[in-house]
Amino acid sequence: MLYRVNEVTSFDSVPAEYLSIGILTIVGILMPLTNFIITWVVRPRVDPARPHITKSYLLEGYERDHSLYPRRLTTFECGSEPVGEAMIQFHFQYYWYAIIFLVFDVAFMFLVLGGMLVGDATSESLAAAERSDAIENAKAASLVLLGFFTMVSLGVWYVFRKRGRIYI
Repeated sequence: MLYRVNEVTSFDSVPAEYLSIGILTIVGILMPLTNFIITWVVRPRVDPARPHITKSYLLEGYERDHSLYPRRLTTFECGSEPVGEAMIQFHFQYYWYAIIFLVFDVAFMFLVLGGMLVGDATSESLAAAERSDAIENAKAASLVLLGFFTMVSLGVWYVFRKRGRIYI
């Protein structure tokens, strides 16, 4: 068994797609991490001796007295005071908008995949035998997508036809 010792591992051995995904992953982790660090350094701090005062270490003379704003300790500083218990009767109908959005979001994801199949079938670089197979695959995928969209549309039509009379 012979091993090649003179082969050098370099970036040429890694496909460019994997390399770009790795770089984007590193950038995607570094961006929020640097935001958190900068915010932690720049934000005003509570003075331990006076807990109602915040001051900035970067902006000299910046002090804010929060004792003049007593509503900051309430549950909702921007709205009305909470009254009653947290457990309330909530109609399920309001979730239908979110559910319908998710259904169509998934449906359009499948539509994009079907479009990719059709795009492969119409590619100029395919041979005649490969092209006929790709066209058959695209036709089958289009029929499946048509059935899927028909089922989704019928379900949404049924929900909208009831007009708020949905009982769970």
